Amino acid sequence: MSRVIVLQHTEREGPGLFSKIAIEHQKDVIIFRLDLGEPIPNLVDTDILLVMGGGMSVGDLNNPNYPWLKKEVELLKFALENKIGVIGVCLGAQLLAYAAGGTVEPLEVGHPKTKKLEVGWAPVNFHNLNDPLNLFEDSKFDVLHWHGDRAILPSSAEIIASTQICHEQLFCINKLAYGIQFHVEVEEDMVFSWISEDNKFIHDALGDNASIILRKQQADFGTKTFSNRLKFINKIFELLS
Repeated sequence: MSRVIVLQHTEREGPGLFSKIAIEHQKDVIIFRLDLGEPIPNLVDTDILLVMGGGMSVGDLNNPNYPWLKKEVELLKFALENKIGVIGVCLGAQLLAYAAGGTVEPLEVGHPKTKKLEVGWAPVNFHNLNDPLNLFEDSKFDVLHWHGDRAILPSSAEIIASTQICHEQLFCINKLAYGIQFHVEVEEDMVFSWISEDNKFIHDALGDNASIILRKQQADFGTKTFSNRLKFINKIFELLS
């Protein structure tokens, strides 16, 4: 059985719906909890490497609290060099971009530029009507955003979908590695734990009523987007298999 190797950085940001679809594709899902001291895994050419999100950043590569980040970048480089499929989600997408020769910087908007957090449910817009991941009416895909950085992509990357304030929402590198800045993997309990545990972050993004806003959005979008998110994840596995 082929494997999906998951690099997980925090308790609350697991593979979620990726596991469900991986099992349907008859793939063995193996989770490595780097935050708990588990080692960086070895990869073989039939693997798919799934790198999840977390509160750390590319700027923490030299932070002694996250000694595995540099090793993770090296593993991503190895995957790219050896044509092993990669899916990077949020932090994972930023690490993928960095490993491929890009950089990461704070998300900024306006003139003069000010830092911006992109949090909550909102659509990404596809650039190419014929892209295989563009499975949606009007080329819009409603997803959950939860980030304050953006990837500055290397020349080898192709941007697939964007929001107004973050151009690099979905990208691919050589059709073998996909960076997803947004969150398609979330199940309802995951979102509620993020709301509860990430209070300062969501307050900075949305103000005093952040929790109320996000709970209302989850009620409006969580179930409604479920089948589209499964379709999207299924298509990525098809493209990488």
